[in-house]
Amino acid sequence: MKQVVTCQEMKSCDSYTIEKMGVPSCVLMERAALKVVEELEKRFTTENIKQKILCVCGSGNNGGDGVAIARILHQHGYQSAIYLAGNPDHRTEEMQRQCQIAVNYQVSVVNNLHSEEYTTIVDAIFGVGLTREIKGEYRELIAELNEMPGWKVAVDLPSGVDGDTGAELGIAFHADLTVTFAFRKAGLCLYPGRKLAGQVVVADVGIYREDGAEPKLFLMEKSDLRELPEKEADGNKGTFGKILAVAGSSGMCGAAFLSASGVFATGAGMIKIVTPEENRIPLQTMLPEAMISCTGDWGKDFEWCDVLVIGPGIGMTVKAADKVEFFLKKAKQEKKQVVLDADGLNLLAENPKWKNYLGRHVILTPHMGEMSRLTGKSIRELKSDRAGAARALAAETGVVCVLKDACTVTAAPDGRAWISLSGNAGMATAGSGDVLSGVLAGMQAMYLETPVEEKDAGFYAALGVLLHGAGGDQAAMRKGMAGMKAGDIACGVAEILKEQQNFGETKF
Repeated sequence: MKQVVTCQEMKSCDSYTIEKMGVPSCVLMERAALKVVEELEKRFTTENIKQKILCVCGSGNNGGDGVAIARILHQHGYQSAIYLAGNPDHRTEEMQRQCQIAVNYQVSVVNNLHSEEYTTIVDAIFGVGLTREIKGEYRELIAELNEMPGWKVAVDLPSGVDGDTGAELGIAFHADLTVTFAFRKAGLCLYPGRKLAGQVVVADVGIYREDGAEPKLFLMEKSDLRELPEKEADGNKGTFGKILAVAGSSGMCGAAFLSASGVFATGAGMIKIVTPEENRIPLQTMLPEAMISCTGDWGKDFEWCDVLVIGPGIGMTVKAADKVEFFLKKAKQEKKQVVLDADGLNLLAENPKWKNYLGRHVILTPHMGEMSRLTGKSIRELKSDRAGAARALAAETGVVCVLKDACTVTAAPDGRAWISLSGNAGMATAGSGDVLSGVLAGMQAMYLETPVEEKDAGFYAALGVLLHGAGGDQAAMRKGMAGMKAGDIACGVAEILKEQQNFGETKF
């Protein structure tokens, strides 16, 4: 798990390093430039062509990085040139210093982007401070750079990408590689910034957080799955968790099946599906390992379980609403963990009084449409700040919010949030969210011995999102993104967990 920063946090880290720790700004700039050159040279050695590099530099410190990059490349024997954008009167002190050093080393400065056929274009126009839409000459410049042939490299952030939200501020540089400094910026994790950045390398340049400063945003990594507890050798199906899935409606059992498949894929011991009688035979045929309850004795079903999934395919009828409210209310009273998904979320949006049943024991899993209905905000507004939207709902209701999108954000009510980069476009298929609801419930079942009030449900949910995405990646390798289905994701989850297990020497 890696720390991720907002632009304001990055500025605070810069200031702390320079003002409190005494590292001069020019030293950090040199380190940053050297790291970019290091990454460039790693890739240059694999190509049998003579490199011609153009560094396009703005008037701020990001531009200073670019000038230093061109100068170091020049010193290393490459043909490099500098193109200076913006008003010279607006150059920062460090940018002016770097320009003078470049003059001293006789680095070429060009006024015409097309004076040479460049093999590499380095974007050092704007850094993390950009918040406004790009217009006028800068817009024309970036558009021209995007049209130019050659390999494209961004310094810290692609110019035009909002460092906090990943939004494209009117126009943005299309990078093949982004070398960012100290920490990955949130905008490099969230779309469209994630796509515009290309490959992202985080370079250590000697900038760190102030002692005692607690990070609030994290990037999940596959290695985090090692945190999952191993199955106890002397356990049984009861100790590994009993999950109740309140799912499916008359004649509609697919969502219930897929959610239950996600539960089993994570290693939970037992699952019971509360569903209409019409679904009994299809579900018993497709998933004989599951128990089916159609009696209507909801109290007995509730007492049986440890964790609940409520909502997949349940429908929007009055009976469905009664069922959802019953289980939400009981879970609040008994402090049992709940994953509320799909139609359960839509019914919650229609019954705002149910928010009284929410709290730290509940995980909400809205996609953008469901989130819009829950919050009253437009999808466009939500996408402009995914992490902020997830955090706001978590803080308001006390739940863990898993905001599903191409890049899913998990937020806890204490302000922490986790971003997962696992997964792929093939997961945009019917039933993928149902599998996730089961995986999240199975994940909570791994920690049954921990009291609800002590559980780090946010982190466990983030692990579940990571696992679900990794399962999707596994499915894509087997089936391809075009041909994979939701059931393949559940199979992929089981395969990923198998990779994490260490069976050691088998003794008979």
